[in-house]
Amino acid sequence: MKYPKHATPNASQASHQRDDAYPNSPAPVTAAGVWADDATVASQATNLAKLPALFISHGAPTLAIEQSATTSALARIGQNLPVPRAIIIMSAHWQSAKLEVSSNPQPKTWHDFSGFSPELYELQYPATGHPALAETIAQQLTARGITCSVNPMRASDHGVWAPLRHLYPQADVPIVQISLPQHYDSVACYQLGAQLTRLREEQILIIGSGNITHNLQALRWQADSIDQTAKDFKLWLLQQLKTDIPTALDWQQYPDYKDIHPSDEHLLPLFFALGAGQRVSVVHQSMAHHSLGMDIYRFD
Repeated sequence: MKYPKHATPNASQASHQRDDAYPNSPAPVTAAGVWADDATVASQATNLAKLPALFISHGAPTLAIEQSATTSALARIGQNLPVPRAIIIMSAHWQSAKLEVSSNPQPKTWHDFSGFSPELYELQYPATGHPALAETIAQQLTARGITCSVNPMRASDHGVWAPLRHLYPQADVPIVQISLPQHYDSVACYQLGAQLTRLREEQILIIGSGNITHNLQALRWQADSIDQTAKDFKLWLLQQLKTDIPTALDWQQYPDYKDIHPSDEHLLPLFFALGAGQRVSVVHQSMAHHSLGMDIYRFD
């Protein structure tokens, strides 16, 4: 399956079926070979439930040091889910010319922001990478005709480490970051997530990290008020995720959507997670800084 190089004008008319819906679809992307020689891991995997996919609104970089309803929700997820073998995460902050998968064995903590408290720049999240898993995924996607390569130098941006610092504070779960190609739209991200859905059965946690609403021009840092325009949009989109996936994929039909997402990179990781899971449930809903939606969704 090849992906569109440009945004689909009407995603509701595009096919939104996952590869596993077709009897003659290619073999699913799997990581089984990565742990094939580890009998203990293989044995444990058969006794554990399939992991969900998650969409996390990561907010401002200050999420990393906040204690809030959002960070409490992240902590609960980490405590309640079986510990993953690895995490595959798409962050809004890694846009690329083509699809890349990070194979860096020791990704640095990248403080990819400016103007915040010095405390933020001292934080480290020393989770390891998983080069073998990254290589396996890239090879299988390439075999399916998807242009893909590994990147051995990629650092972890704050869309990765800020939420994971609350989800897995010990930084003891290996991370494989996957890029957001600049030419991908909602359908392409959905299809990519669908390619990786089998990994959930192998105790790999799939995460899209972005924001359900993201208009930085509308932020009011110290305000307790709520931007009703942003709130209305996220409630509308959640309803479509529950009842009408084609309409959700065609989210740019929403009136004045550019008032909520002037650019699309923070919403697209949602569709990556949706493709990997489809059935949505709400883990957390809130607003921050007036206009920033901080919702967390689970996809099973």
